[in-house]
Amino acid sequence: MTKVGGVLRRPLGHFAERSLAGFAVIAGTGVGFGILLMLVRFHWDPLYQADHETAAWFNDLVSPYDAMVTVLRAVSSLGGRPITIWLVTIAVVGLLIRRQGRLAFYLIVTGAGALMLDPSLKALVGRLRPVVDIPVASAPGNSFPSGHALGSIVAYGALLLVFLPAMQPRWRRAAIGIVAVVVLAVGLTRVALGVHYLSDVLAGWLLGLAWLGVTAYAFRLWRRERGRPVRPLGEGLEPEAGREIAPAPAEEHVLPHPRAAVAEVLTGWVLVFGVLYAFGMLVSYYAADTFVDSLDHVVPQWFAAHRTEALNDASYWASKAGDTHAILLISLVFCPLALAFWRRWRPVLFLALTMFGELTLFLASARAVDRPRPAVPHLDGPLPTASFPSGHIAATMCLWVAIALLVMPRTDRWWRWLTVVAAIVMPLAVAASRMYRGMHHPSDFAGALLLTAAWIGVLWLVVRPNEELRAGAPGRGTGSGRKEQTEVDESPERTSPDTPAGLGQLDDELARAARSD
Repeated sequence: MTKVGGVLRRPLGHFAERSLAGFAVIAGTGVGFGILLMLVRFHWDPLYQADHETAAWFNDLVSPYDAMVTVLRAVSSLGGRPITIWLVTIAVVGLLIRRQGRLAFYLIVTGAGALMLDPSLKALVGRLRPVVDIPVASAPGNSFPSGHALGSIVAYGALLLVFLPAMQPRWRRAAIGIVAVVVLAVGLTRVALGVHYLSDVLAGWLLGLAWLGVTAYAFRLWRRERGRPVRPLGEGLEPEAGREIAPAPAEEHVLPHPRAAVAEVLTGWVLVFGVLYAFGMLVSYYAADTFVDSLDHVVPQWFAAHRTEALNDASYWASKAGDTHAILLISLVFCPLALAFWRRWRPVLFLALTMFGELTLFLASARAVDRPRPAVPHLDGPLPTASFPSGHIAATMCLWVAIALLVMPRTDRWWRWLTVVAAIVMPLAVAASRMYRGMHHPSDFAGALLLTAAWIGVLWLVVRPNEELRAGAPGRGTGSGRKEQTEVDESPERTSPDTPAGLGQLDDELARAARSD
C-alpha cells in the first residue's frame, strides 16, 4: 500500500511543484506590472527621463528613412486588433469544427480579457502618447499600456499553447522562439514609430504574460478537476488533442512529387504568360479596324454616356468586391475553414497558388503589354498598372471559380450551388463596374477570362486538389458514408441468410450439428 500511495502521490507532487512555480511566475509578472503602473502614475523622474530619451533616440534613427518606417508599420500591424482578432476568430471556428469546445472557450475568454484590460487601464492611467520631433506614425487614445504589446503576447501565446500538441516535438522550441521574436518585434516597433514609450511596451508585456498565465493556470485546474492528467505546459494545454487539432491529420504528403510539381507549375506559368502576352499585343496594337477594336471603343463610351450618381455608387461597391483587400479577405477566411473541414493541405495549396499566380501573371502581362486605358473619363483616377488584362476581374474570377471547383464535389448540400452562382455573377458584376467606370476595355475582360481558364487548368492538372475523392478517401459528406456501408454489407461476417451464400452457410452449420449429435 505504501508503494501504491507513493505512486499516487508522485504525480500530485509534480503538479503541486509545477503549479507553485507557475503561480510564482504569474505573481511576479503581476507585481512587476503593478510597480510599473505606480511609477508611471506618480511620474517617477528617472523613468520619465528614460522614456523620453528612448523615444527621441528612436525618432532620430527612424525618421530619415521612409522604407524603414514602412517595414516598421508592417511589423507593428502583426500586433494590431485586425490581425490578432482574425487569427483568434479563425482558430476558434476551426476548433469548434473539430469539436474542441474547451480549447475554443479558452481562446475566447483569454482574448476577451485582453480586449477589456487594454482600454480600461488606458482610461485609468490617462497617459498621453509621446511627442517627437518628426512624427512618422499616429495612434488614437492614451498610451499606457501598449495595446499592441498586450494583444500580441496574449493572442500569439494563447494560440501557441493551444496548438503546441499538433506540432512535432522537434518543432516546438522553434515555434516558441518565433512567437517570442514576433512579440518582441511588435513591441519595439511601437517605440520606434513614436506612438508608445518603452515603459508602455514593458507594461503591456508584463500584463499580457500575467493574464496568459492566469488563464492557462485556470485551464490546467479545470483539467485536474475532471480527472485528466496534467502534463508540462511545454506540451500544450491539451496534449491528447494533438492529432485532432493538427491541420491535416488525414494527409500523409501534400504532393507525391513536389520537385516535379514545382517544375510543372513554373513551366505552366511561362506558357500562360506567353499566351496572355500574344493575345494582349494582338488586341491592343494589331486589331485596328476590326470588330474587336470597334467593341473596345463603343462599350466604354456607351457606359460613360449613361452614368448617373446612383450607378456611380453601385459600380464603386461592385468594383471594390474585386480589389486586393476583398479578395485577400475572402481567401484568408476560406482557406482556414477548408483546412478545418477537409483536413487536407492540397485544396488550400490549390487556392493559394491560384491567387498568387493570378497576381504575378496580371502584373507581368500588364507591364509587358502596357496598354492604355479607354479614352473616357476614369472614375477611379490614375492607376499604377496598365489596362490589359483586368486585375480586378481576373482575381474575382480565379477566386470564385477555384472555390466552386473545390466545394462542388465535396458535398451534396444544396448550398454548394451558391459557389457556382458566385463564380458566374461576381466576375460579371466586377467586369460591368470596371468598364462602366472607364477603367477597362471589353478585350481586357477577355484577357482576364483567358488568364483564369489557362492558369486554373494548369494547376488542376498539376495539384489535383480533389485527388483524395477519386482515391476513395472520405471527403464528400454522404458519399463516404455510403461507401463504408457498402463495404460493411459486403463483408463475409454480415452475409444475409436470405442470400444463396447465407443459405449455404446455414446448411453447413446444421450438418455439423447433426454429426455432433
